Amino acid sequence: MSVVAQQISASKTYSVLLRDSAFQFRRPSSADTYERKNSKWKPPQAAVIPSIHLPMRSSEVKNRTYPEDIKSLRLVTAVKTPYLPDGRFDLEAYDGLVNMQIEQGVEGVIVGGTTGEGQLMSWDEHIMLIGRTVNCFGGSIKVIGNTGSNSTREAIHATEQGFAVGMHAALHINPYYGKTSLEGLVSHFESVLPMGPTIIYNVPSRTAQDIPPSVIRALMQNPNLAGVKECVGNDRVQQHTTNGIVVWSGNDDECHDSRWNHGATGVMSVVSNLVPGLMRELMFGGKNPSLNAKLMPLIEWLFQEPNPIALNTGLAQLGVVRPVFRLPYVPLPLAKRLEFVNLVKQIGRENFVGKNDVLVLDDDDFILVGRY
Repeated sequence: MSVVAQQISASKTYSVLLRDSAFQFRRPSSADTYERKNSKWKPPQAAVIPSIHLPMRSSEVKNRTYPEDIKSLRLVTAVKTPYLPDGRFDLEAYDGLVNMQIEQGVEGVIVGGTTGEGQLMSWDEHIMLIGRTVNCFGGSIKVIGNTGSNSTREAIHATEQGFAVGMHAALHINPYYGKTSLEGLVSHFESVLPMGPTIIYNVPSRTAQDIPPSVIRALMQNPNLAGVKECVGNDRVQQHTTNGIVVWSGNDDECHDSRWNHGATGVMSVVSNLVPGLMRELMFGGKNPSLNAKLMPLIEWLFQEPNPIALNTGLAQLGVVRPVFRLPYVPLPLAKRLEFVNLVKQIGRENFVGKNDVLVLDDDDFILVGRY
């Protein structure tokens, strides 16, 4: 049989089948239409077990962080974010710097804080860096993500993302520039506290608004409040600790007395980027006024200009990060860089991070990036 004949035969067979009642589509009757209109539609049932949650895996239980785990931290570094010459994150240098902190006994890092220049990051960059820090180092050190904002909506969204990528705690500043009332401060913090362990950060020199003890007391009953990073001074630290609130000093120059005389748990430090071992000794080894005095010239040098200008300059001079600045930050002038070389020699190069000789660096060695 030819191909054409086969096609004609198949067509006839198909026509016969269509005439057969078993292969014809039945037109809906009026009774069918009535039944369909008056029957109650039932949605498909999802494969869920009501009111019964799947048990957490053992690894999830083991790695879960509670506010009590954060409250015990004595030395936390507000870690610097290094850059490549085009302004992108230098993740290799970042990993090296965090490793140096871990090796010298630091217990936690703040990612994307003021020192880490979170204010110069997009939220995508910010959350990525938090997630990377958790994935690479979360088993050895507590990762505190700076997910605060002057917008409550942004603070909520960033905090959700931060906990989703595994951060152990959130750091929240009070709304700056577009300041709010004391009642507004309480409402702002109450919006983010339910998500996980939270540290409130009070630094009026940057926000132009103090968070008074009354606001903290209003939030005390929330179990997720881990404590306060306090920059107002040791009298305020004492007020909090007297009321049973966990406090970390946010001022390196006051942290020794905060810890040993005023009840602070420890410090959230900038200078520990440079000398983590000495800062651990200061926070763990009991009162040590001689070591505190030894570190004071370095601390004063670090804060002669708004942080993190001097820290970025010093880490570049130590060869730990590239001499790249995201604007509007610019390096310290030559005279100040010479001062840093002398400070390193006085304190001892072996106490600083990195292994390279400390250099002065020329002005032309620094790269300033405005578009990144």
